[in-house]
Amino acid sequence: MFKKLYIIDCRTEAIEIRSVLLLYLEGEKMSDKILAINAGSSSLKFQLLEMPSEAVIAKGIFDRIGFKDGKVKYQTKRNQVQKNVCIPSHEFAVQVLLGTLVESGEIHSIEEIVGVGHRVAHGGESFKGSVLVDEKNEEIISDLGDLAPSHNPISLSVIKSFKTHFPSIKNVAVFDTSFHQTMEPVHYLYPLPYSLYEKFHVRKYGFHGISHAYIAETVEKIFQQEEHAKENVKIISCHLGNGASICAIKEQQSVNTSMGFTPIDGLMMGSRCGSIDPMIIPYLVERQKMPIHEVKKLLNEASGLLGISEMSNDMRDLIQAVTKGNQKAILAIEMFVNRVAHTIASYIVDLDGLDALVFTGGIGENAALIRSLVVDKLQVFGMSVNKELNENGSLYIQDANSKCKILVVQTNEELMIARETYRLSL
Repeated sequence: MFKKLYIIDCRTEAIEIRSVLLLYLEGEKMSDKILAINAGSSSLKFQLLEMPSEAVIAKGIFDRIGFKDGKVKYQTKRNQVQKNVCIPSHEFAVQVLLGTLVESGEIHSIEEIVGVGHRVAHGGESFKGSVLVDEKNEEIISDLGDLAPSHNPISLSVIKSFKTHFPSIKNVAVFDTSFHQTMEPVHYLYPLPYSLYEKFHVRKYGFHGISHAYIAETVEKIFQQEEHAKENVKIISCHLGNGASICAIKEQQSVNTSMGFTPIDGLMMGSRCGSIDPMIIPYLVERQKMPIHEVKKLLNEASGLLGISEMSNDMRDLIQAVTKGNQKAILAIEMFVNRVAHTIASYIVDLDGLDALVFTGGIGENAALIRSLVVDKLQVFGMSVNKELNENGSLYIQDANSKCKILVVQTNEELMIARETYRLSL
């Protein structure tokens, strides 16, 4: 069978989109491959992995989908291509991606892809884990759109694109919330009338679950390889980036997490406010006459590091500004560090101790200064870092006197999505 698709011509390193006829569902199956998809409102990140070896075959991103100044990055072991190109829709990006993978020789036929794993932001209370997407699950994901209006509808549209154009491929939904479904009511309920939970499902859901699950699995394996292996490690995972959250983990399960009903709750973030007095919102609306849509935008896009520093939501910019004595940058960093340390301290109580403090995410993995400042505030718990190990980005960064291990682990959400997808696609 032949099917009309679109490709990025990697052989000539031209990024022109053109129509071609590609072999579809023909040819000998060479190996099992999984495609991990992370779709945003105007982007589509992907990784193609060979399983079960977990080798990355190709990866990239379609950025600014729907805009004239769109960008495509496509990387394999043989090629690395980047160019501005207009991608009108996520559906078109899906066709370009699959066509390019075949045409460039990364796969010999579409049939080699046994499953596509999709990051889905919100699974509500309906999904305790990853699922194959059938009609029933499609409908549930759609119904949960009100809880994640900027994310779930996009993910669902991409899933439908794969099912429409490539019906032989299994689609798996991997939820950012499902890892936190092990939390007890004492941690996930808000002190509001219980009827709000019963009627409207108002509760803490937590996010970054795919990342925190990867950290839990990875750190457990690291500890098992040690001479005096310890089981059921008590972990606090700090996913610190433009979006930031912390998760208390025990026996490979989420005990508590900082993000709540929405991803705006908890820590101070790049441009999100984190936890604030909720009465600030009616004060701004009723007394200062701010329209509610402006308040929502302020809380999501103009607060956090950006709001306090009045210069950037990027921690790298603030660290640079600190060296020049910028007082607002200093204040923003101090507030960020303070909230991270306070949350870690409270989660030590939830876990009744701590074996491993883990830093991950863009800030957690790369900002040695922030790691050092956070741990300095936790000295009362017997934590301390080795300056040289911390600045060199070692796996372990604690010094000899620290009462718990302190690690820097690069998160890999795409690999976690691929593992879940492969498990459900066999």
